[in-house]
Amino acid sequence: MKAELLELLRCPKTGQLLTIESNDTFDGEIYSGMLVSEDGVNRYPIVNNIPRFVNPLNYADNFGAQWNMFRRTQLDSYSGAPISSDRFWLATNWKPDNLRGQWILDVGCGAGRFAEVALNAGAKVVALDYSSAVDACYANLKNHPNLHVVQGDIYALPFGDSIFPFIYSLGVLQHTPDVAKAFASLPAKLSPGGKLCVDYYWKRLRTLLNAKYLFRPFTKRMDHQKLFKFLQPKIPTLLMISRGLGAVPILGKGLKRLVPVADYVGIFPLTKMQLEEWALLDTFDALGPQYDSPQTFAAVKRGFEEAGLINIEVGHWGHLVGRGSKPNFNNFAEKYR
Repeated sequence: MKAELLELLRCPKTGQLLTIESNDTFDGEIYSGMLVSEDGVNRYPIVNNIPRFVNPLNYADNFGAQWNMFRRTQLDSYSGAPISSDRFWLATNWKPDNLRGQWILDVGCGAGRFAEVALNAGAKVVALDYSSAVDACYANLKNHPNLHVVQGDIYALPFGDSIFPFIYSLGVLQHTPDVAKAFASLPAKLSPGGKLCVDYYWKRLRTLLNAKYLFRPFTKRMDHQKLFKFLQPKIPTLLMISRGLGAVPILGKGLKRLVPVADYVGIFPLTKMQLEEWALLDTFDALGPQYDSPQTFAAVKRGFEEAGLINIEVGHWGHLVGRGSKPNFNNFAEKYR
């Protein structure tokens, strides 16, 4: 943990400032120690360079397991294709020059696929995840001097208010127990004029007809390790079936949706091995999470409006995306003075 991160951190229970106790520092970074609230009541460990504000065993633990096993798979620097960067820029509609030197909060960072994009744009990224995926993110991106990794809870974010000029959460909120509450925690952390981008599965008939919803009542209750081991040897066969059905004239596209596998052939420029790894990760991501709650256009727009955000846009840009910004009250006051 770098010392400058301490300026942003707050006790998630009380909002108090934190101090560092009994730290082990090497080469300017704090690898272990304890963060203590001002009143001395609440204590949070720093383990392997990462401040930890949650119980390591939680509803998102399956994500941590998968990302640590295949931690590099979805990084553009590893795949050789701009898959994550294309999704990031399409969803956010931000420009690289706007991010340079700015603090950005990545909520639900996973192994760091989008954090890598923001870091390469010159941003100072705080990558937060509820699961042990933070360890994969740190291992992947630790050579970036502007990376800061935090294990924390979206419902009790361990940061002060009005800090981040940019916040994004991509592929995450639909997997939380209460989607509206999870979203509502984000705007307070935006600085005045700050920009927020989130995306979701789109709640529409096409989504609900996905084969995963036939299997999820069973698979989400399975032990995550057993489910992963069950899926791993079956992915090549499922992909073969998917591609066979996809070749059926006229009906192929619809028939493919009957196969519970993430098939990216013809979509992403990946090798056979990479296609199988992506299929395994995203199929597990579809079948394993405890929560899966697609959202409607109306619900996403309502969340932004209730948060008092402005410049709201909701659209289908790869996923169902919501964008907005926090009013800059200083500019507003200057305009009407």
